[in-house]
Amino acid sequence: MQAKVKGKHMLTVVSATVFVACQTIASAIAAGWALGGLFHLGTIGEYGLMALFTVPALYLTRVYARGALKAESALTA
Repeated sequence: MQAKVKGKHMLTVVSATVFVACQTIASAIAAGWALGGLFHLGTIGEYGLMALFTVPALYLTRVYARGALKAESALTA
């Protein structure tokens, strides 16, 4: 069953999702940079860790967005 969210509620879901995405991706990139620097991995190692940590951050953002959409549709129904 498709969740139906309208107008103001959709704006709330999108705004919260953008906020969560910015926080999780920034944390993932910062963690990759910090661990790469801590273990002296060099630029390529830092970028690799940043990419490695960003993948789960994107997945968690997707999970959050789906949950927020489901919760908003349940509240407006």
